[in-house]
Amino acid sequence: MGLPRGMRDIGAAETAGIESVRAAFARTCGLFGYTLVEPSTIELLSTLEAKAGPAIREEVYHFEDKGGRAVALRFDMTVGMARGAAAQRSLPVPARMAAFGGVWRYDEPQKGRYRHFHQWNVEVYGAAGAEADAEVAEFTVRMLEALGMGGARLEVSHRAIAEAHVRSLGGDVAALLRAVDRAQRRPEADVIADFARRGHSREALEGAMRLARARGSAGEARDALGGGEPDGWDELGAVMDSLERRGVGCATVNLGIVRGLDYYSGTVFEAFGPDMSVGALAGGGRYDSLSEALGGPAMPAAGAAGGVERTLAAMGWAGAPCGARVAVVHVGGELGAEAGALASRIRQRGIAASASLVQRPLARQIAAAERDGARAVVIVAPREWAEGRVVVRDMVARTESTVEAGAVHGALEAALSSETRE
Repeated sequence: MGLPRGMRDIGAAETAGIESVRAAFARTCGLFGYTLVEPSTIELLSTLEAKAGPAIREEVYHFEDKGGRAVALRFDMTVGMARGAAAQRSLPVPARMAAFGGVWRYDEPQKGRYRHFHQWNVEVYGAAGAEADAEVAEFTVRMLEALGMGGARLEVSHRAIAEAHVRSLGGDVAALLRAVDRAQRRPEADVIADFARRGHSREALEGAMRLARARGSAGEARDALGGGEPDGWDELGAVMDSLERRGVGCATVNLGIVRGLDYYSGTVFEAFGPDMSVGALAGGGRYDSLSEALGGPAMPAAGAAGGVERTLAAMGWAGAPCGARVAVVHVGGELGAEAGALASRIRQRGIAASASLVQRPLARQIAAAERDGARAVVIVAPREWAEGRVVVRDMVARTESTVEAGAVHGALEAALSSETRE
């Protein structure tokens, strides 16, 4: 039996990675005061179309349920969170919400890219202005730092600036913005040739590419774009000033960051790891019109989302030990039950422990414990057990000691508190 194309089972090593990101996300949410929620897995198709237009049908899993309703699996967290916020007429604002979970997109499967993956998401509702934008951008950087990812880079832009520039060029504004977005990942000449073959003005495309090259400080980006005072420059400058005050030294302006979704209305940003070739690990911005599009009252909103599997790839995640920190092994089949009972008593003292459930030679039990990442091994052997003692082997220091079975937890706590594997 197989799985639908683009789906896969998630093994122990990848699950451990996803859970490590989830834990870092929960810690970061606690620091910033974001409340974790769980948006519905299934949305009405009309709700998704309100956000992204009818073309979203080609990008999501949608179907008719048993009640004849057109529904779809969520393709991000923002829709569900915005819908929920819009439905709360008396929502205390500003409201800080966060979510973590799986999403489904009917994209073309590629290496490392599946139709089911995981995202983290934060949203601020009811707060307009640069400080809310800067907060979600800072959260994104701190989230990557919480994962131990040094050298992160935050690139910030503003949709009003980008849209004003491409409108001045004539032609299809949406197509020109898509060309600018693609120029972040492909050579400009290739993008221009591709869009020109579709009938778009080469002159307008070349003018749009100036956005992709407008980088640096806010002043440097404005100079690269030829000056002018379009909407958005003051807001962009205020966001960059706020990020500087917050100690986010990795933030620069890149007007080529336009984000693919049309509902963004102000600040937009993307965050990258040290290896820029992996692509953006997270992104977000301001979308003040979304709650109204979903049938609720107008409400300022800003948020950010990050791809979990892509982040793990950027981290070079190769898996983590999948076993307990302590393994209780035994010599001879008659001591298997005693080993299991001892592991239970160790767990009751708050130390993760497991015991072998099958009869194997001692050497194989110890090898399995080391493979699974056990920090210490407790050996239940006939002679020592008859004397009320066990052998504790520190798998990092490579030392052994014989201790009273009733005091084994003290020896284990000492071993587990010593320096980690070199």
